[in-house]
Amino acid sequence: MSIVDEYDVIVIGAGHAGCEAAYAASTMGLQTCLVTIQLETIAQMSCNPAIGGLAKGHLVREIDALGGIMGRLADDTGIQFRLLNRSRGGAVQAPRAQSDKALYRLAMKNWLENVPNLTLFQGIVTEILIKNKKAIGISTLEGNRLLAKSVVLTPGTFLNGIIHIGLHSYSAGRANELSSHELGENLKKIGLNTFRLKTGTPMRLDNHTIEWDHFTPQPGDKKPVPFSFRTQKDLENKILCYIGYTNQKTHKVINKNLDKSPLYSGKIVGIGTRYCPSIEDKVVKFPERLRHQFFLEPEGLETSEIYVNGISSSLPLKVQKDVLKSIPGLDQAKILRSAYGIEYDAVIPTQLHHSLETRLIENLFLAGQINGTSGYEEAAAQGLMAGINAGLKVKKKRPFILRRDEAYIGVLIDDLITQGVEEPYRLFTSRAEYRLFLRIDNADKRLTPYGYKIGLIDEKDHEAFLKKQEKINKTMNFLRKETTPAENKDTLTLWNFLKKPEVKLKNVVKYKKFSVSLSDEEMRHVESEVKYEGYLKKQEKEIAKIRKVDGEKIPGDIEFRNIPGLTREVIEKLEEFKPRTIGEAKKMPGMTPAATMNLHVYMKIQKKKGQDRRNVPRGTLESDE
Repeated sequence: MSIVDEYDVIVIGAGHAGCEAAYAASTMGLQTCLVTIQLETIAQMSCNPAIGGLAKGHLVREIDALGGIMGRLADDTGIQFRLLNRSRGGAVQAPRAQSDKALYRLAMKNWLENVPNLTLFQGIVTEILIKNKKAIGISTLEGNRLLAKSVVLTPGTFLNGIIHIGLHSYSAGRANELSSHELGENLKKIGLNTFRLKTGTPMRLDNHTIEWDHFTPQPGDKKPVPFSFRTQKDLENKILCYIGYTNQKTHKVINKNLDKSPLYSGKIVGIGTRYCPSIEDKVVKFPERLRHQFFLEPEGLETSEIYVNGISSSLPLKVQKDVLKSIPGLDQAKILRSAYGIEYDAVIPTQLHHSLETRLIENLFLAGQINGTSGYEEAAAQGLMAGINAGLKVKKKRPFILRRDEAYIGVLIDDLITQGVEEPYRLFTSRAEYRLFLRIDNADKRLTPYGYKIGLIDEKDHEAFLKKQEKINKTMNFLRKETTPAENKDTLTLWNFLKKPEVKLKNVVKYKKFSVSLSDEEMRHVESEVKYEGYLKKQEKEIAKIRKVDGEKIPGDIEFRNIPGLTREVIEKLEEFKPRTIGEAKKMPGMTPAATMNLHVYMKIQKKKGQDRRNVPRGTLESDE
C-alpha cells in the first residue's frame, strides 16, 4: 500500500456525527479529510426525516451555540416547524422540524464542499493504522493509506451491519449500501470490546395511494421558532403531517405472524431501542393497548414518499402489507420502500475518555451510534465534540469537556462514559439534574463563549451574541428597578410582578415601556430567568458545592486498598486509572456514588489527621491512633 496523503485529522463516515466532526476540525484550521463510502449519501437521514424533539432539540441548540451546523441546515431545509411543550415551562420546551430529506443531504454536501481546509474523499476504510498504541491513519479497500495525527471514527450502523426483513437478511449498513465488515473486525483485533445493537425503520408509502381524510392533520406553528441563533429569516411551514392509529385488527395480524419476525424468532441477537420500538414490540409488550399512534410525515417537497413514524418493523413485506390493509385510509396504500430492522456492532463506550478518545488507542476518537446512541442529534453532538477534541489533540491543547451542569451534551457524554449502555441510548430532559439551567433559550449564553475561544464562532456572530446579552441584561436591570403603578393594590417591582404564574412579559409591557426591543426568543429567556430565579439560585449553590468536592486533589501516594467500603472492582479501577481529583474518580466506569463518598470521607479524615499532627506542640509525643 502506498501513502496517498497526510492530514491533521481524518474523519471516517459522513453521517451526522462525521459531518460535524469534519466541520469542527477544519474550521479550527486543521487540514481535515472526511472519508465516506458514498459521497452522494453525506448526511443521509436513514430514518425519520426530522430534526429535534424533546432533549434532542436542546442538543441541536447547543451544537449551534458552539458553532456547529445542524441547526442552520435544519432551519434552511425545514418544511414544518413546531415548538414542543409550548404551553409548559421554558426548561422542557424544545424545537422540532420536519426536514426535506433530499434537500438536507444536498445542503450538507454543498456546505462541506465549501469549507476551507476540508477534503471529501470517497473510499471504504478497512483498517485503522496504529503505531505504538497511537492511531496514525487509515487504509482503504482500494489499497490507499492516508496518514493523520488524529482519527475520528463515526461509522453509524455500518460496522458488520445486517438488514433483516422477515427471516431474510443480507449484509448492509443501510438499505442497499455496503456494510463495513473489515473495519468492524479490525476494531476487535486492536482490542476494542464491541456488542450488538439493533434499530429499524418503517415503510415509506406512496402519497397518492393514501386516503388522507381518514387522518387528523397536524399543522406546524403559526410563528415557527428556529433552531439556530443565527437564523434571521422568518421560517415557513410548507406541509402538513397527519396522525393515525392502529387497531385491534392490526394487532391480530401482527400476533399471528410473530413466528416470521426475526426479533421474536431469535434471529436478531442485538438489543433494540426501548424508546422507539417496532410495532411488533409495542403489540407484544403492551397487550392492553387497543391502539397505537403513528404519524404520516412527508419526506420532502419533491417526492411522494411518506414516512410512517410509529410503525417501524422487521416483519416480512407481505405482513407489512397486511398491516396496512387493516388500517382504514392505508388499506390501498402502496409501499415504495419496505420497513426493515438492522443489527450492527457498537463499541462499549466505557472504553472512552470524556474527550471521546479511546483509552486503549491514543489519537483515536469515536462518535455517534458506534458509542451506543440512537438519533441524529445525539450523533451530531458527539461528532462536534470528537472533532473539537481531535483538533485540540493535534494542537497539543487540553481536551474540551462539558460538565453535566453546563450542557445536555455534557449529560449525554457523561452518561455514556460512566454508565455505559445496554440498549441504544436516547437522551431525555429527565436525565439532566440541572435542566432548569439547560434551556434552549440560554444555550448561547452557556456555550457560545466556548465556541468563540475554540474558533468555531466567527467575529461577526460573536459580536451579535455580545449585543444580545447586553440587551437582555439591560432588560433585567429595568425589571428590577421599575415598579407597577402606584394605584395598584400592591406596588411591586416589575421583576416580582413577572414572577406571578399568570403574568407574561407582554403583560408587563402594558405598565412600563421597555428601553429596548426584544425578540420573542429573548422574551422567553427573560421570562424563564425571572420565574425560575429561586430554583436557579438553589441549584447554583448545589453546583458550587459539587464543583468544590470534584476539585479536591487525590494525593499521589494514596493507598486505595486502605479505604473502607470499596469493592475490589472499584479499587482495581482506581489503581488502573489513577484519578487526580474526586471529579475524575467520579467519572470512572463502575464508580458508584457510595464509592465516591467513601473516597471523599477518607481523604477528609486523612487531611484532618495531617493537620492535627502539624498542630502538635513541640516537646510532646503524639499518641498512636
